[in-house]
Amino acid sequence: MKTLTQTPYQQPLLEMLQRPLPDKRAIGFWWLGQAGFAIKAGEAVIMIDPYLSDSLAQKYRGTEFSHVRMMPSPILPEEVSRVDFVLGTHLHGDHIDPGTIPIIAQRHPQCRFVTPKAVSHRVVELIPEARTLPINAGERITLSETISVEAIPSAHEELKINERGEHEFLGYLLTIGDVTIYHSGDCTPYPELEQHLRNHKIDLALLPVNGRDAYRLSRNILGNFTLAEAVAICQNADIPLLLAHHFGLFNFNTINVTDAEREIAALRGNRQYELVKAGVTYLLS
Repeated sequence: MKTLTQTPYQQPLLEMLQRPLPDKRAIGFWWLGQAGFAIKAGEAVIMIDPYLSDSLAQKYRGTEFSHVRMMPSPILPEEVSRVDFVLGTHLHGDHIDPGTIPIIAQRHPQCRFVTPKAVSHRVVELIPEARTLPINAGERITLSETISVEAIPSAHEELKINERGEHEFLGYLLTIGDVTIYHSGDCTPYPELEQHLRNHKIDLALLPVNGRDAYRLSRNILGNFTLAEAVAICQNADIPLLLAHHFGLFNFNTINVTDAEREIAALRGNRQYELVKAGVTYLLS
């Protein structure tokens, strides 16, 4: 079984991403806030759902939900020194960020962007079409000799499929060597999800746990797994490692971390299931 270790870091994240990993066989992870992660494997750097700007605070200034950050971005878009692939799970601005994606595209001409086919017409408003790698549920893209990504459906309160059969919300199975990581994007349980996951030998799940309720839904704030649901999905799909995320950024859409720490400790049994932490280097080996 793979192991996940964690070490706090004091240096800026941009420096951590530039450093070689202490174990060349390991994969490094850093939480970017919300659903965002930076992943390093060898020299390659992959980002999933990086929200590194304040574009939503600018968009919603003066409204009921102002989207003011509760935590700073650990790295600014213009500080990113290398990124080879960006995976965007869906079009919402805290996942495919209009304040982050164009800057990365401009500064890193080798970078390619994996995004849902269903929203390709919107993505090309941010970056050149030639830089995109559109994908739909059930499809797989080879990114390099050792890295590939497969898409599965996600239900952001519901599955949303257009007339061409393209899913608007996706989760990604990222395979790096013999390691498979599942990032669900924004997702709630749906009947086929656990079977999708059991079809793969997943080592680590990255799941959102800010939950959902009628109040937020009535204001078009779509929800995610509860912490208990995320743990149950990992247990039922035999996923040994879980980093729970999507909290601590916006005050109207977060969790009580103290309560959540107690809850996950009571639920996880002997599995390594935990809330992700900022300022920590995670090594999967």
